[in-house]
Amino acid sequence: MDNIIKKYFKLSDQQQSQMDMLGKLYPEWNEKINVISRKDIDNLYVNHILHSLAIARFITPMKDTAILDMGTGGGFPGIPLAIMWPECRFHLIDRIGKKIKVASDIASNIGLSNVTFQHGDIGECREKYDFVVSRAVMRLDELVPLIRKNISPKSNNAIPNGLICLKGGDLASELNKTKLPTLVEPLDTYFDEPFFDTKKLVYVQI
Repeated sequence: MDNIIKKYFKLSDQQQSQMDMLGKLYPEWNEKINVISRKDIDNLYVNHILHSLAIARFITPMKDTAILDMGTGGGFPGIPLAIMWPECRFHLIDRIGKKIKVASDIASNIGLSNVTFQHGDIGECREKYDFVVSRAVMRLDELVPLIRKNISPKSNNAIPNGLICLKGGDLASELNKTKLPTLVEPLDTYFDEPFFDTKKLVYVQI
């Protein structure tokens, strides 16, 4: 496994093994189905896995916390988070079937038992979750109305239920239009690597 993960997180032997396997399985799948930019696959651990795990620096959820990964693509941030939090339940949804196929196959190959998958639109997902997570899927002010119905009114964690997004760039416009309590965390306070200099975590309480 790329030592970059161990630099920031204490992992069990099983978690280390699962993280190692991601470094083999994603490049293999990417040769067949392009789920990560071809020029970016060499940066898998920093730009995709560690980036996903920024959410694990922001919150440590209670056992049985339910998390929806909306627009998961090839499984980010859901799969790295499911490795980190084996006692939480994850549901990964994406409109592109071949990407869900990749994520599902990788989860199966590394032995993740806390993840389910759905090929479809967020409008087709009616279940309730403690948190919705996403990674640069769409503008916050467009995303919040779509996932509001999926946030459970009953909160069990230290942080109230809501949306946790990984974003980049200037967020002022979309934050202003969101009209809900928000918190923005610059990721360069979590990680030293230059990739994170312009990246942010945004939490929206719903």
